[in-house]
Amino acid sequence: MSVPRNSRLVSACIMLMAANLLWAGQGVAVKLLAGALDPLTIALLPFCFITILGFAVLTLRRDFAQKFRAAWSLRREFFLAGICGQLMAQVGMTIGVSWSTASNGAILSLLVPIFGALIAVWLLRERLSTLRIGALLLGLAGVFLLSPLRSVAGSRPRPHELAGNLMIVVGCLGSAFYNVYSKRLLDHFLEIEILLFSYLSTTVFSLPLLFIMEPHCLDHLAQLTPTQWAALGYLAVFLYGLSMVLFLRALGTVDVVIASASLYLMPFFGLMLAFSILGERLAPRAILGSVIVLFATLILFRFDMPSDPASPNFP
Repeated sequence: MSVPRNSRLVSACIMLMAANLLWAGQGVAVKLLAGALDPLTIALLPFCFITILGFAVLTLRRDFAQKFRAAWSLRREFFLAGICGQLMAQVGMTIGVSWSTASNGAILSLLVPIFGALIAVWLLRERLSTLRIGALLLGLAGVFLLSPLRSVAGSRPRPHELAGNLMIVVGCLGSAFYNVYSKRLLDHFLEIEILLFSYLSTTVFSLPLLFIMEPHCLDHLAQLTPTQWAALGYLAVFLYGLSMVLFLRALGTVDVVIASASLYLMPFFGLMLAFSILGERLAPRAILGSVIVLFATLILFRFDMPSDPASPNFP
């Protein structure tokens, strides 16, 4: 019996690493689109696109009407997951990185595992063992070592950069809430169904907001370069689509606290991408920080076997 369980754990580990790698590309994609599109357009237009595309595919299934009725009965949960989770996460992170830097976005994303672990203990009654606390703190220390150097020695953050960092923190809180709250729905829906029904509530709320705040957002699409179109497609398909499916599927095997600890990989991947693609400088201690982050993540998957997820009860 241990073999299938170990196999599921390895699969979950691979899916979490792949999801974090895909999430890490968000800062680079946002920076490539900055200036060509407004931040709110960058955040919401790819989101709306993947929602429409996903629902077009979902309607072809025979049990679509049954699933839609089931989702409607839990509409409050999907509304909270969509608005308080995805909308806060994507708008906060996109605007924040636009005002700040991709490296700062990667560094501040270290808050997601901490927020996620605390919310999981609160909402899902998951245990916060000594090993889990130690791994979270070790990963936190490693991410601090990954902090990038400023381009000008002794320069201070500009006011709009500080505001951008604050928006990134808001995005991290929304991301952590969505990751935890979505697990409550896994016993009722498949991963893709959770994703699309929560996206639907977000789209219904945010699409009118987008056209009110940025009425000419579609006109700017004609001015995009092929590289910027690729960045927009990446946000829609890989960031909002594939990465979330992988993460939700892994949540069916591991506790949220463990999955949250894996998010320490995202700053590591994000800084590597910012360095290699955008040329943002890294501190010399980045290699040591990377090793610590990887070690903190791996010890959880090696020594903290997941418990069987309990069935959530909705009030």
